[in-house]
Amino acid sequence: MRALVTGSEGFIGRHLCSELTENGYEVIRCDINGQADERVDITDMGSVTAVLDRYRPEVLINLAGQANVGLSWKQPQRTVLLNTVGFINVLEAVREIGGGVRVIAMGSSDEYGQLRERGGNVTEDTPLSPMNPYSISKQTQEQFAQLYVKNYGLDVCTVRQFNLAGAGQPQGFMVADFAFGIAAVEAGRQEYVSVGNLESARDFTHVRDACRALRLTAEKGRTGEVYNICSGRAYKAAEILDKLRALASVPIEVREDPSRMRPSDTPVICGSHDKLTADTGWEPRLGIDDIVADALGYWRGIV
Repeated sequence: MRALVTGSEGFIGRHLCSELTENGYEVIRCDINGQADERVDITDMGSVTAVLDRYRPEVLINLAGQANVGLSWKQPQRTVLLNTVGFINVLEAVREIGGGVRVIAMGSSDEYGQLRERGGNVTEDTPLSPMNPYSISKQTQEQFAQLYVKNYGLDVCTVRQFNLAGAGQPQGFMVADFAFGIAAVEAGRQEYVSVGNLESARDFTHVRDACRALRLTAEKGRTGEVYNICSGRAYKAAEILDKLRALASVPIEVREDPSRMRPSDTPVICGSHDKLTADTGWEPRLGIDDIVADALGYWRGIV
C-alpha cells in the first residue's frame, strides 16, 4: 500500500509515518516545512493535485492544518483556510485525478464543545457544539467530507481525536508543559513548575496508539463514518502531575499561576472508542504511565 501523509513533519505526522512504514507501507511524506519528500501546500489545490497525480496513493491521511485553539482566535481566517479550505482542496484533488484514494480526515474532540454532564461517556452520536474557530473549522471539514461521500462517491473516513501526548509533543499542551517544567527544574534552568487548573479530568491517548488507530481506520474503517480516537479513561491534571513528579530526579516545587487558571464547564471529558474497536479491532495498548515517561524522557533530552 502507498500512503501519502500531509503534515508529515509535525508531532503526529512523524509518529504516523513510522507506524505506516513499520507495517509495510510505502510512505510519501508531504509538508510545507521540514525534510518531507514533497513540499505540499494544501491551500494550493494545484500543489495537492500534482503530488497525488505523481504518486497515485491508495491512502491519503490529512494531518496538515492549524491545531492550536488559542491561535485560532487570533487567526480565524488562516485557521479556516488551512483546516477547511485546505481539506476541500484535498477532496477536489482526489476528484481531479479520478478518485481511487481513501482519505482520512483528522477531526477533534473539541468539536463536542462544552459537554458539562455529558462529558463522562462521549460517543460519536453526542451532539456537536463547537465553541471556537478551531472546532468550527473541524466540524465544517466533517460536513464537507460527508458531502463528497454522498454526492461524489469519494471514500472518506473522519476521526475525532481526543487529547494526545507522548515523545515529541511541543509545549502548549498540558502533559508536554508539565514534562518540560520538570526537566527544566532537574537541569537547574528554573526553580518550580507553574500550573493552572488541576481538577479537570481529560482522556489522553498515547500518540503511538493514536497512529495505530489512524492506520487501522485507513485499512478497515467504513466509508463516511466518524470515529473517536480515545483511551476511554480520564485522569485529572493533578494525577498526571503527580506521576511526573514521582519520576523526577529532584524534588519539584509546584506553584499556581493565575494566568493559567481556566475553570472548565466540563470537569470530566472521557470518550468511548467502542465504534472504532468494533469496526477495526483497535484498542489502546499504552497507558498514562507510558505517556508521562515518554514525554519526560523527550524533554530531558531537549532541555
